[in-house]
Amino acid sequence: MKDEAPQTGLGKGFDIPDPMEIQSLKGHVSDAEWQARVELAATYRFCAMHGWTDLVFTHISARLPDEDGEERFLINPYGVMFDEMTASCLVKIDTEGTICQDTPYFINPAGFTIHSAIHMARMDAGCVIHVHTPYGVAVSVQKDGLRRYTQFSMIVNNDLAYHDYEGIALDLSERERIVQDMGDKNLLMLRNHGTLTVGPNCAIAFLRMYFLENACKTQIFAQSVGSEDKLIEEPPAMADTVGGQAAAAFTPGSGDNLVWPGLMRKLKRTNPGHDH
Repeated sequence: MKDEAPQTGLGKGFDIPDPMEIQSLKGHVSDAEWQARVELAATYRFCAMHGWTDLVFTHISARLPDEDGEERFLINPYGVMFDEMTASCLVKIDTEGTICQDTPYFINPAGFTIHSAIHMARMDAGCVIHVHTPYGVAVSVQKDGLRRYTQFSMIVNNDLAYHDYEGIALDLSERERIVQDMGDKNLLMLRNHGTLTVGPNCAIAFLRMYFLENACKTQIFAQSVGSEDKLIEEPPAMADTVGGQAAAAFTPGSGDNLVWPGLMRKLKRTNPGHDH
C-alpha cells in the first residue's frame, strides 16, 4: 500500500487527460504563478530523470505567491507521471488540499498531509519534495539512520531530522508531530517510508534531495561489504566541518544559480514540454 492511496474511487476507472493535450494556462494566470508552475513541473521531470519516482505515489509541492491573504500551493494531479508533468496540469490547492481552480484533474488529499504540515509551519518552505526510493527507504529502516560514511552524507548530516512511522499518511493529526520532529532542519528521514527535503525554491529543495539520496545510495553500497568494522565512519566534528563548507551551496543565489540552469538545458534536450 502507498501512503498517498486515495480514500475513495479506486478501481472505478479514471479519465486522466494527457497533460500535453490540455489547454495551456500561460497568459491565463499571473506571471508569478506561471513561473512557479514551470519550475515545479521541471522539478518533477528532474526527479524522474534521476529515478526518484514511485509511479504516481509521491508528491512535490510549491507555495504560490500570496493571493489576497490566502495561501495556495501547487501539487501534481493524481495519475500523471513525473516525466510527463507540465506547468498547466499542476493543480492549485489550499492548505486543506481543496482544489482552487478549474481543472480536468483531481488530486489525492491524503497525499498533501505531510506537505501541508511543513508548508504551514515553515514560511521558508517554498518547495517540499518527498520521494520513496529504494535507497532512501533502505536507510530509513536502519536504527542508526544515515551514517557519516561519505562526503555526501556529511554535507547533509547536521541538517537531517527523523520522524517515526505512523502508518499511511491519512491522519491529519500527524502533521503536528511531523513539524515538531523536523524543527528547523531542511531534510527529513521518514522512518520506514522515505526521504523529504525543503527549500526556499525548487532548485534548492532539489539540490538537497540530490545529496540526501546519494548519501543513502552510497551508504547501501558501502554496507554491501557485509561487515560494519570494514567501514570508516567519520566523527561528528567532521560532519560539522563539511556541513559548514557546503552550506553556501544551499543559499539562494548560489547553488541554485550554479546547478539549475544546466539541469534546465538538459531537460530541454532530453525531455522537452514541461512548460506547456
